[in-house]
Amino acid sequence: MNIIVLFGPPGSGKGTQAEILAEKFQLKHVSTGDLFRYNMKNNTPLGIEAKSYMDKGSLVPDELTTEMLKDELKRNSEQKGFILDGYPRTTSQAQALDSLLEELFQTTVKVTIALNVEDETLVHRIKKRSIDSGRSDDADENIIRNRIKEYYDKTAVVSQYYIDQEKFVDIEGEGNREEITAILSDVLVKWI
Repeated sequence: MNIIVLFGPPGSGKGTQAEILAEKFQLKHVSTGDLFRYNMKNNTPLGIEAKSYMDKGSLVPDELTTEMLKDELKRNSEQKGFILDGYPRTTSQAQALDSLLEELFQTTVKVTIALNVEDETLVHRIKKRSIDSGRSDDADENIIRNRIKEYYDKTAVVSQYYIDQEKFVDIEGEGNREEITAILSDVLVKWI
């Protein structure tokens, strides 16, 4: 089973690229943001708790996120692999993911790919996304900047976890969608 992690700050394009790559490589795209929104929309206990964190621009605690992910992976266990978008966001989540993948599929993450994008580009993209999609968590610039800061403070350090395992590739995430897709596809062909 192929497990790919797309990594990057909010607005880096990882969701868009994950959808394209999932179709191209016949993998299931799992977005933790989508999992949060699904659980919040359906007022599940996990969703209600997750919303309280997201509304402040904070990361959802590891245990909640991992539980949502576990449910989703189990529901889709017949897939030949997954592209994870938005998870892991902390080193403890990366460790939990290792345990979860071993438990469910007797496998590990194949590769983690990080998309690097300038902060001002991220803010612009997220504000545009708010207008296009109506997502309330994307409308307030202070919350946007807090989410970006949270990413750098807490999530970016996870890269070292995968660097140490020689499962990390860093790419430039600015440019047009097709160019970035081509670069990501070239990387994935080498790993899966």
